[in-house]
Amino acid sequence: MHYSQREKYEIIQLVEQSDLGVNRTLRELKVNKTTFYNWYNAYVEMGFDGLARKASKRTGSWNKINMADRDKVVEIALEKPELSSREVAWYITDNYKYYISESSVYRILKANGLISTPSFRIMSASDSFHDKTTAVNQMWQADFTYFKIYGWGWYYLSTILDDYSRYIVTWKLCSTMKAEDVKDTLDEALLASNVSEKARPKLLSDNGSCYISHELAEYLDDKDMKHVRGRPLHPQTQGKIERYHRSMKNIVKLDNYFSPGQLEEKLKEFVHYYNFERYHESLQNVTPSEVYFGTAYRKIKQRKMTKSRTLIERKKQYQNFNLN
Repeated sequence: MHYSQREKYEIIQLVEQSDLGVNRTLRELKVNKTTFYNWYNAYVEMGFDGLARKASKRTGSWNKINMADRDKVVEIALEKPELSSREVAWYITDNYKYYISESSVYRILKANGLISTPSFRIMSASDSFHDKTTAVNQMWQADFTYFKIYGWGWYYLSTILDDYSRYIVTWKLCSTMKAEDVKDTLDEALLASNVSEKARPKLLSDNGSCYISHELAEYLDDKDMKHVRGRPLHPQTQGKIERYHRSMKNIVKLDNYFSPGQLEEKLKEFVHYYNFERYHESLQNVTPSEVYFGTAYRKIKQRKMTKSRTLIERKKQYQNFNLN
């Protein structure tokens, strides 16, 4: 059986995140172990592009990245260490109007010792909701996470994330985790999104006490919002907001905070970065804000033009070099 590039990538993600172990997961997926490790080694070496089916060998190397552009990749990676190789590729495409593939950036950075081999992470395999959204503001994911502030105790972050775009519609740092805090966060989200009363998003949450309360049920009924709750003991139903929390805490918790105000400033900074600057792999490497506000199509179209122009220019340079 032949698997597509995307199918190979999804299988690697499933194995990386499975709590069943590699061998058992591969048996469940009916994928040969040797075949899987061939895919995985290619993915480690070349990123997503390494999973493409091998084309016949070509003579010549007109598409080879020249040394000046290789040096530029390394320079940008050193200037912006927070960017992954994937993000560096799209940062160069968007800001320098010069196309370079993710796999090329990965190989360049690996050759310069700027990338280490990833290890398997053991997590649950299922992390998506069964009803896929097709537009913004169809469904919002809501959840709490917590922080301990020295001298102040525990504080709780209430977040509303748009399911389709992964855009953080609003967030609120609370001293409690009650239905009233959820209502306040939703009030801010409804105001910020300016959604029509006739097309309110449904709310997806877990089964925490604040989300199953009669108080919140009455509020949602009044706002004409449908409420969907995840299956008990299965937090992966809210995989998008769970992944957001993980990404956010990996950055925010690097510092210590001695007042709620300090934490709020850092959260504000991260949410802006996440919404407006961070290239999201699941969104065709555009930002959540570009999907949420409908500008992603324009950027993706511009990237295709940049890629075409860059490849034409590389071929011309190669031909001129051979003529001389």
